[in-house]
Amino acid sequence: MPTIALVDDDRNILTSVSIALEAEGYHVQTYTDGAAALAGLAANPPDVAVFDIKMPRMDGMELLRRLRQKSDLPVIFLTSKDDEIDELFGLKMGADDYIRKPFSQRLLVERVKAVLRRAAPKAEGPPAEGAVNQVMERGKLVLDPERHTCTWEEKPVVLTVTEFLILQALAQRPGYVKSRDSLMDAAYDDQVYVDDRTIDSHIKRLRKKFKEVDDAFDAIETLYGVGYRYREA
Repeated sequence: MPTIALVDDDRNILTSVSIALEAEGYHVQTYTDGAAALAGLAANPPDVAVFDIKMPRMDGMELLRRLRQKSDLPVIFLTSKDDEIDELFGLKMGADDYIRKPFSQRLLVERVKAVLRRAAPKAEGPPAEGAVNQVMERGKLVLDPERHTCTWEEKPVVLTVTEFLILQALAQRPGYVKSRDSLMDAAYDDQVYVDDRTIDSHIKRLRKKFKEVDDAFDAIETLYGVGYRYREA
């Protein structure tokens, strides 16, 4: 039974969303502020977390920043519909998805299901011939989908689920261009709409993480107006 952590200072949202998720068979942990959530997530790690951005004591952005120092836990942000800057900043910091308030409980449940599926591809059946569940080596890069591990020059690079899937899609065929639409298809379920800027934010985050272990990293190329490609070795 997957565990979902909800962090929101609105107790009405915590109650209603908890009921909706529990009806789907999930176990739910609830927290009313970021500080309490940070301690709770460390003590009892869930499978997916849902953070409100605007909260007392510690907001969702700071909570995500601190969480990403130690964990690649999939995170969905709840954001006010006018806070576009929060959405983009959250994605750059390593959020996997976001939902604008007000939202339907059904939408949130479907987003949680989508993130869980993306986080556990091995649960969807045995891999076909040449499937992406096999360890992938591309020069200095090694990706292991079963263990959700990534290394560059044998140094670990901690990626979110979405970042991992985007990088995996690019590295499958070095030298071939991937459009933003194809990267969306690789990283998101059909019912989840994202725009071009979302993919661009994930790419920027990927580059930043790899440059932290290798300042000369340039394996992800931008083809303006077309998409991205993984540089051939």
